[in-house]
Amino acid sequence: MVDKLFDMIQTQEFFDAMDECKWEFAAKHNYLWQAAMNGRSGGYLVLYQGEKRPSGYKSYCTNCGQGNYQLAADGNCTCGVCGRPTRVNFSQTHMQVITYPGRGTDDGEDFEDWSMHALRERVKLVQELDQLADRMVELALRLTREAQVIEEEYFLPQTRKVLVTTL
Repeated sequence: MVDKLFDMIQTQEFFDAMDECKWEFAAKHNYLWQAAMNGRSGGYLVLYQGEKRPSGYKSYCTNCGQGNYQLAADGNCTCGVCGRPTRVNFSQTHMQVITYPGRGTDDGEDFEDWSMHALRERVKLVQELDQLADRMVELALRLTREAQVIEEEYFLPQTRKVLVTTL
């Protein structure tokens, strides 16, 4: 099972599955608290502070996904990246998730000054982070039982310039 887990952490699909758990945690906390993996090969789970705020984007390209700070309007819906006239306005304010990995949580905090309610809320947060870790471990174990890592060959088309003489 350990060998299979080591194989799994070499796939993007494994981390996509773990990310789903972390996004659920962040959404539950309105993105004020977020979890991420640190260490070699994502060796441990950490708690970060964050927020969700307007990105400033007013429109986006339906072809390539590029965001734009201007509203799309008749005669002004051409994407600046792919050049197609496929830019449309967001139906609601586009939000972006911000993470503050450098902010310490409770570093040097004197808990004597905290109210009982604030202390209970912090304990609840830590317990929820611990539950998240448990869910991620359970998911990894379930994946070892229900999935397999296979190798596949794929080729990436590349364009290059070559010099051809015309003589």
